[in-house]
Amino acid sequence: MLEVKDLHAYYGKSHILNGVNLSIQEGEVVALLGRNGVGRSTTVKAIMGEVPPIGSVRFRGQEIAGFPNHRIARLGLGYVPEDRDVFPTLTVRQNLELGIKNTRKPGKWTVQQMLDMFSNLARRADAPAGVLSGGEKQMLTMCRTLMGDPRLIMIDEPTEGLAPLIVKQIGELIAQIADAGVAILLVEQKLSIALDISHRVSVMGHGQIVFEGTPEQLRANDDVRKEWLEV
Repeated sequence: MLEVKDLHAYYGKSHILNGVNLSIQEGEVVALLGRNGVGRSTTVKAIMGEVPPIGSVRFRGQEIAGFPNHRIARLGLGYVPEDRDVFPTLTVRQNLELGIKNTRKPGKWTVQQMLDMFSNLARRADAPAGVLSGGEKQMLTMCRTLMGDPRLIMIDEPTEGLAPLIVKQIGELIAQIADAGVAILLVEQKLSIALDISHRVSVMGHGQIVFEGTPEQLRANDDVRKEWLEV
């Protein structure tokens, strides 16, 4: 479904991605792991067109490297950035409705489903999104992206800075997304969540993929964890 080959990206003169190779199959969950600053967020931004990509990015057989991000989104690639942007003056319900790409053709997800999944959002459905907590904004941005009915969704650091109860709810939502057959590229610091949810893991170091395997293989590989993941 998604095939990334020899992907490079720069911020000014800084060479951030040094030939990333990554693939995700239909319905698969892949966790992108690594320490801060190794290029994980830049990878998803380059795939989504937020950062100019150099290399090949193929989505569902089509080369999308260099496409504007709105065109990439319409092809069925969803993106939840780490900054948890919402439209603060619009209600929670209106934020969700803005995520709908085609009002004439119902997708997999409805506004009511999103509210049913999260009592926090349901209670504030008609409140301005700007009054939500950080965790509630994270839920809302993920749910709003789902309203666009993506075939693959890239989620960047969804649990960063959140309370344990909210982290648990976010993990449950990601599992529900996967159960619905949506492929996921998950950028996550918390190994416990990433390894529990993922089918495969890719570990980044120095702007490249330095390890690929199953969660079980990573758990068993002390050297990789010590060199590239543990502080």
